[in-house]
Amino acid sequence: MSRTPICDFVNNYAKSGAVRAHMPGHKGRGALGCEGLDITEIEGADELYGAEGIIKKSERIASEIFGAGETFFSAEGSSLCIRAMLYLALMNARERENGSKTVLAGRNAHKTLISAAALLDLDIDWLYPSENGGIEGLLNCTADEGSLAAALEKYPKANEKPIAVYITSPDYLGNIADIRELAEVCRRHGVPLLVDNAHGAYLRFLKPELHPITLGADICCDSAHKTLPALTGAAYLHVSKAAPKVFSALAEKALALFASTSPSYLILQSLDAANGILGAEYAALLEKTACRTDELKLRLKGLGYPVIGGERLKLTLAPKELGFTGAELAGYLRENGVECEFADPDYTVLMLAPQIGEAGYERIESALAGVEKRRPIAERPPAVPRLERALSIRAAVLAPQETVSVDRAAGRIIALDHCACPPAVPIATAGERTDEAAIACMKYYGIDRISVVK
Repeated sequence: MSRTPICDFVNNYAKSGAVRAHMPGHKGRGALGCEGLDITEIEGADELYGAEGIIKKSERIASEIFGAGETFFSAEGSSLCIRAMLYLALMNARERENGSKTVLAGRNAHKTLISAAALLDLDIDWLYPSENGGIEGLLNCTADEGSLAAALEKYPKANEKPIAVYITSPDYLGNIADIRELAEVCRRHGVPLLVDNAHGAYLRFLKPELHPITLGADICCDSAHKTLPALTGAAYLHVSKAAPKVFSALAEKALALFASTSPSYLILQSLDAANGILGAEYAALLEKTACRTDELKLRLKGLGYPVIGGERLKLTLAPKELGFTGAELAGYLRENGVECEFADPDYTVLMLAPQIGEAGYERIESALAGVEKRRPIAERPPAVPRLERALSIRAAVLAPQETVSVDRAAGRIIALDHCACPPAVPIATAGERTDEAAIACMKYYGIDRISVVK
C-alpha cells in the first residue's frame, strides 16, 4: 500500500489533463508553479473532517508513525487542534456529568487557548511555577508534579474537577515539562491531560523518546511545519489509545466546528508526503542533527554564551552576559546571513533541523564566534505579575473595548490577549485587571498599546 495516497491522487489528477470546471479559480495554472497540485474536494479527493478515503488512509499511516490511537490532520496549524482539544474535553466532562467549565493550564499557553476559552465559555485556573525558580522559571511556567497535584487537590468532588489539565511543552524557549510525571498525576485524579506539543513533533523520533502520546498524554497537537519537513499550517491532532472514547469519536466534528470548509490540499499533500519521509532513515538523520546541535551548544558555552532550555533542536541564547540584548544579537546574526526564529530583550532563539545542513551550522557558529564581547547588561526582566481576575474570559473578549496607551492602562481590564513575553507567556490576559507591575512588564517588552474593556 502506498504511504502517500493523497500525493498519488493529486499527481495523477494533475497529469490527467481534465478540464477543471471546479474551484479554485486558477484552474491549475498560475505564476507560482504549484497551482496544478492545488485542488478542492473533488470526486476521489476525500473530505477533511469527514474522511473515509485517501485522507483517512494517510491519517492512519500517521497514527502508526506516531504511536497514537488515532491521528487527524489539520491544515490550519495547531491553533485549530487546540480549539478542538478544549471542545473534546468539554464534551467528555458533560458525558461524565461533570458540570465544571474550568481548565487547569500552565501559564505559558499560546493565545489560542484564550480565544478557545472565550468561544466555549471556559474558565482557566492558571498553574504557576515555584517562586524560587527565578525569572526564567516565571517565564517558562513549566508545571511540575507537586504543583499540579496540589492544584488538583483543591477540587475534591468528581463533578467539580477541571475538565482537563492543559500543558505547553516544549515552550518557545526550549523548556520541556516532565509529561510522564504530569500524566500520572492526571490519571490519579481522573482528569485528561491535553498537551500543546506544537514545537515537539520531532520528539517522537529521538532517543529517549519524549513525545507526549508515548509519555501518557490523552491528546496532543503537533505542528508538523515547525520541526518536520512540512508546509506552514500542517499539523496533527493525536489521540491516545487510552484516551476517553469521546475524544476519537468526536475529533473530526470538533475540528470541523472551528475549521475552514476549504482546507488547503497543498498542506494535506505536505502531511501525506511526510508519511513517506518519517521512517528509520529520517529518525537517524534527526539524531545526527540533534548531536550536531549538542556539539554547537557546548562550543558556544565555551565562548561564554549562556545556553538555556533542554530541547535538542532549539538553540536559545541569553546574550546579556556578553553585552547584547537578544534583539541586538538577532540583528547581528541577520547581518551575517542567519535569520532567527525569535528575539526579545533577553533571548535569541534559533530553531534547527537537518535541512540546515553542515554549511548552515558552520555559518551560525562562525557568526556567533565573531561577536565582540561588551560590558555585561545588568538589567533583568521584571517579574511576571499574578493579576486579579475581574471578568470571565468570554465576557472580556466580547465586551465593548478600546485601545489605550499602557501608561493609561493601570487598573483596566484586558479585553484581547495580545501581551506576551516571549510569545505564549501572557503578562496579562483577557479578563484580568492590570496593575503597575504589569505595566512595567509590558514596557520592558516594548508593548505600548493594549486593548481594554470600556
